[in-house]
Amino acid sequence: MSTAASQRHSEAVRPRQFVIMGVSGCGKSSVGAALAYRLSGIYIDGDDLHPAANVAKMRAGLPLTDADRWPWLNGVGECLAQAEETVLIGCSALKQTYRDRIRAAVDGPVRFIHLVGKKEVIAARLQARKGHFMPAALLESQFAALEAPGPGEQAITVDIDQPFDAVIAAIIAALEEEEL
Repeated sequence: MSTAASQRHSEAVRPRQFVIMGVSGCGKSSVGAALAYRLSGIYIDGDDLHPAANVAKMRAGLPLTDADRWPWLNGVGECLAQAEETVLIGCSALKQTYRDRIRAAVDGPVRFIHLVGKKEVIAARLQARKGHFMPAALLESQFAALEAPGPGEQAITVDIDQPFDAVIAAIIAALEEEEL
């Protein structure tokens, strides 16, 4: 087997690691769960990895600081690094430094799937959402912090302002195109 073919083979059997990213209310959990099913992997909601102090702060309507986020982002990266199968984690990963922090904890490539949408669409979703600790009032701070992934970040960007099945199909098509 050639070196290139051997490398492709080892990458093909290596667990794939994904972060479904975007502002609160963009659909990370729904998209992540559906993709995990399609990719025969598992989905982990990054919200479940937040320290209790972060959840309490957000529930009180206070945006997190970078210092608040570092332990959480380290946990996201560690969770990905420990995966023995394909894993997708929903994590806002709003800034490049956050994505870099996750990548640093993982020994291998991490694919970011950035879910984007108009502020009005996402605000309406947040208003309709019940029982989540993240209040709609913090959406503005998330958009203010958002740094879209750059060309070198290996990210797939998908507009959520389309039917759910079309969002999933667009992501699958982008992943399949990359494998060619």
